[in-house]
Amino acid sequence: MLVAGATSASGLAAARVLRGAGARVVAVGRDAERLTALGVAVPGVRTEVCDLTDEIAVTRLAERVHAAEGGVDGVLHLVGGWRGGGGLAGQSDADYRFLEGSFTALRHVSRAFDADLRASDAGRLAVVSSTAVARPLAGGANYAAVKAATEAWARAVAQGFAKDARDAGRPLSAASTIFRVKTLDGLEDALARAYAGLWDADAADVNDHIIDLEN
Repeated sequence: MLVAGATSASGLAAARVLRGAGARVVAVGRDAERLTALGVAVPGVRTEVCDLTDEIAVTRLAERVHAAEGGVDGVLHLVGGWRGGGGLAGQSDADYRFLEGSFTALRHVSRAFDADLRASDAGRLAVVSSTAVARPLAGGANYAAVKAATEAWARAVAQGFAKDARDAGRPLSAASTIFRVKTLDGLEDALARAYAGLWDADAADVNDHIIDLEN
């Protein structure tokens, strides 16, 4: 399993839950010091320093992971952040570029590991979105727009999984799922358990599916 953006509280929770379930976990982030602390907190986790907004760096990351692990069966995308406020006039380009980094990282990571997830008997990609997509506010327009793009990309991945299975004449085995939250604060463990629980469901039941997580 690859946890992208693993140096957050949600990344730590995911690493613990997935390791507790017996999974091999690759935790990826930009902060080497925080990754080292995660590796100490959750023994057995493989850590990788990588700027996921850098396409070449992600390609090299995938090569290292394939050499060490032989591929991955799951990707949990936790790269994110928040900037907003000030109404529509306050939606600066600088803030948008900061927020857009999470979407860029998703594009890079999902492409780099797409073949792994398609080849897996039970591949699972999951992204974290926001209730702001359903009710965007002027003061959070940048954030809502990036999250809407994130959902669109995840749904496109889901369609690709479905088409691949259909064209091959086989049951769907890979799924792309969207988790929506108002805020992740207090939901870190719930998100980790919900992600791990995707393997308890048939791919067809969670592919192109939105799961709302509530405090």
